[in-house]
Amino acid sequence: MRVGILGGTFNPIHVAHLRIAEEVREACALDQVLFIPAAAPPHKKVSGQTAFDHRLAMVEAAIEDNPWFAASDLESRRSGKSYSVHTLDILRAEYPDNEYFFIMGMDSFREISSWREYGRLFELCHIVVTARPGSQGGSPLDLLPVADRNEFCYDGAFRGLVHRSGFTIVFVEETFLDISSTRIRDLCRDQRSVRYLVPPAVEQYISHFALYRAS
Repeated sequence: MRVGILGGTFNPIHVAHLRIAEEVREACALDQVLFIPAAAPPHKKVSGQTAFDHRLAMVEAAIEDNPWFAASDLESRRSGKSYSVHTLDILRAEYPDNEYFFIMGMDSFREISSWREYGRLFELCHIVVTARPGSQGGSPLDLLPVADRNEFCYDGAFRGLVHRSGFTIVFVEETFLDISSTRIRDLCRDQRSVRYLVPPAVEQYISHFALYRAS
């Protein structure tokens, strides 16, 4: 199976996450997109210490009606920080026949050299970088850490990069939706509506458990 991996704190998941997953699924002909909430994100704390179980439950509620989407509790079942490279190691060991496509935004890709063992990511999976239309600019090779550029070549046929391992880096233009989880939490704190920013099931879940309310 061709499986996309979309990680994040999902605190909470919102419609921009879902739209990105859908667009990448179509662009890369994926059989499934797997949403993996981070249990212990390495680059930031979970704002408000929202429990992993709540964040996973909101993801499950958000994707329930989409047969192409699935959720995983993988990162809650292991100790330590939720490093993407370790998650991929586990997935490849458990499901060796799958072909993985790791989905990330352009901002994250530009900072990939700060990720744990980032060079190994290029040897474990394809990477799909989502970007606003026209935001890529210049040669895709210029977006890579300098030390890694000689590991890749540019393939004009699909306008992406090919690593010496055979895995690729593909750039997908997204429908930009200026929605953030931070903004949603702020609205909830102020007891304002989050309708149309999150799926109805997530809105109901937040209301039922009074998440993100000021203490």
